[in-house]
Amino acid sequence: MKKSSVITPAGTTTAAAPERGRRQRVQSATTAVVLLKGLATLGGRASLTALAAYVDESPAKVHRYLVSLMEESLVAQEPLTQLYVLGTECLAIGLAAMRLVDPIRVAEPSLVLLRESLEVTCFVAVMGNRGPTIVRFEEPGLPVTVNVRVGSVMSVLWSATGRVFLGLLDESRVRAMAEDELAHAPADLRGQLDANDPVGRLRAEVQAAQCATVKDTNLKGISAVAAPLFDFNGRLCGTLTALGATGGFDSSIDGPIAAAVRREAQAISVRLGYVTETPRA
Repeated sequence: MKKSSVITPAGTTTAAAPERGRRQRVQSATTAVVLLKGLATLGGRASLTALAAYVDESPAKVHRYLVSLMEESLVAQEPLTQLYVLGTECLAIGLAAMRLVDPIRVAEPSLVLLRESLEVTCFVAVMGNRGPTIVRFEEPGLPVTVNVRVGSVMSVLWSATGRVFLGLLDESRVRAMAEDELAHAPADLRGQLDANDPVGRLRAEVQAAQCATVKDTNLKGISAVAAPLFDFNGRLCGTLTALGATGGFDSSIDGPIAAAVRREAQAISVRLGYVTETPRA
């Protein structure tokens, strides 16, 4: 026998009540998540007024949710300033997520996308003990013949990959590598750099462009574009590089290949937790 729904005084059925309750719980969870994300975007610390304005909700409603979040240690309130801050449970969640972050794994979708869309060889490199080292390598269907593979150490001064590390990794040992390479370089390569301050000028150019390009320097007949990968601390943790035969490879700093490499490098950095700008409360 089919069960009939009981009509309540308000004109609703008891069968509809659980569904309404479920929707309310989902909406409440969504609002709580929006508040946590807003607090994080505001630098992890904000006043009630600033947070309410940012999420476009009334201060009274935001306060009710903050009280609930404080009960779960997802939010805390500073005694002296009365500002709301991300709580210890948020810290635990963030640390758990950070432990799962692997630049090589995170970069794989972008490597495949660049390989397929641009039909170029591309790779990810990190700074190793001996210099920039390739750790992930992808080739198109018709690969360009190059003598670099996973494990290859790239030049700091003459490769696009190395120049990104030189320009954006502020370490004396990287600059020392560049000076050593410069001292042993042939005259034609040295002539491509600034005569008065070759390393310093190159570093400044990379910092300004947030990208590096080379043409027939590290490998004759090969051009390359590289862009930086940043971790959640804003520290350079790797590079994303695309390379190809000079004749069919646009290595210009404002060309389509450079734009694609920069775009994918930025996407990888975001997935690694990098935040480009934090608004002030």
